Amino acid sequence: MTAVVAIVGRPNVGKSTLFNRLIGKRIAIVDDMPGVTRDRREGRATLGDLEFTLIDTAGLEEAESESLAARMQAQTQRAIAEADLVLFVIDARSGLIPDDRHFADLLRRSGKPTLLLANKSESRASDAGRYDAFALGFGEPLPISAEHGDGMSLLLEAMQEHLDPLNAEEAAADALDETAEPEPDAPIAITVVGRPNVGKSTLVNRLLGEERVITGPEAGITRDAITIDWEYGGRAMRLVDTAGLRRRARISERLEHLSGAETARALKFAQVVVLVLDGTESFEKQDLTIAREVLEEGRALVIAANKWDAVADTDTALKALADRIERSLPQARGIPLVAISAETGAGISKLMRRVFEIYENWNRRISTADLNRWLSGITDRHPPPMASGKSVKLRYATQIKTRPPTFAIFVNRPTELPDSYLRYLVNGLRETFGLDGVPLRITLRKGNNPYAGN
Repeated sequence: MTAVVAIVGRPNVGKSTLFNRLIGKRIAIVDDMPGVTRDRREGRATLGDLEFTLIDTAGLEEAESESLAARMQAQTQRAIAEADLVLFVIDARSGLIPDDRHFADLLRRSGKPTLLLANKSESRASDAGRYDAFALGFGEPLPISAEHGDGMSLLLEAMQEHLDPLNAEEAAADALDETAEPEPDAPIAITVVGRPNVGKSTLVNRLLGEERVITGPEAGITRDAITIDWEYGGRAMRLVDTAGLRRRARISERLEHLSGAETARALKFAQVVVLVLDGTESFEKQDLTIAREVLEEGRALVIAANKWDAVADTDTALKALADRIERSLPQARGIPLVAISAETGAGISKLMRRVFEIYENWNRRISTADLNRWLSGITDRHPPPMASGKSVKLRYATQIKTRPPTFAIFVNRPTELPDSYLRYLVNGLRETFGLDGVPLRITLRKGNNPYAGN
């Protein structure tokens, strides 16, 4: 999962009821007696097309150190620290009390994005408490009823503004999270992109073995994103041919704008993207722009240099093109480059081998034990630089997601780790685990090894 959402608030405001509502099961115990929840509880939640990890927390109260209440409070504060978004729940029927204001101060100091939810707003009796909640400083309180399900559409709209839209799109496209693996028989989604008239549709027809899409010397023949289900080597595939992407400054017609938007949408649902270049031309700025967009979407990328049968000195040209790509796209070092001719079929079988290889890399999962052995070795060889005279310590690493491989590293001072050291870690991951050619993501989280002592 790409997003963590924590539900917080004083005791007995309905946090666990909301947790159960979003999880879709009665997992958390709910009772009128305050303080039932002690440990934070996590689960996979859905709301509309959003999927996220949801954390239910204990009600925050003032407590003496070393007491049970203090330990409950520590768990709540840790949940806030790990969250990407906080749902701050108040009881609209009973109105504000000092504990609500205390909690509001804590959340403001945390700096976490926060949505204020006025729970138990199913009747007019809650209006006064909801209006009073404006004084907490988190904007307009969202009126909800966790028990009856009222206000969930308002909550969905508010959460969508805060959470990464990619989370919703990936969940809708392939229903993946950090615990679920792709179905082995699910089709591999391949999207073919590139500038106009580089031979994308010709390549699609060559792969399919038939004239499935219209081709010709005119640029811009393809307008819609065409999706075709097929098989290659006994493996189910889903192939998408797209309209050529020109620089935005050169797009004047509304139809071309719409075609470009459809291509961009196809990228979001792709797994492997084949970027087709014109091998008789240089690696142009628009080619680089498209490649960067693919990598920013987190997709696996293969570059196909088409029309290679028209290139005179193929060895020199291929080496120059590979060097240019390596320099221009350091964020995904080792992107496969294949010289092909869609017209004659030369290089097509090699292209598909590279597609399968990069797809496997994109789906790679590395064990936590191997990751932490790697982390220990790489930080021993080159420790992180000091920050304000204090050491920065990388304590623990785990892979939280595939497609693309995404890692969480727990650091005592995450904001002090320089970008250069982050690049050092990415390069180390590539070299040690053979993750060449796919985008890698590292999330720095504050804290120690979360499993120490367990």
